[in-house]
Amino acid sequence: MEDEIWLTAREAAELTGVSIVTVYSWVRRGHLKVEGLDHRGQKLFRHLDAARAEKATRPRAKRVLVTVA
Repeated sequence: MEDEIWLTAREAAELTGVSIVTVYSWVRRGHLKVEGLDHRGQKLFRHLDAARAEKATRPRAKRVLVTVA
């Protein structure tokens, strides 16, 4: 989709309140999929996929990211 929000690992970590190491742990454990690379070769993730990974790994998460319409 054209209106999807794409995040680097650092951005995903900041938005979900975890470390970059945790983001890559989600990737290794299959909770988060790398969807592409940016112009610098950094891995890109979908915003909603990062939110789902946070929810799946932190069932008592205080915040869940949603898209802004």
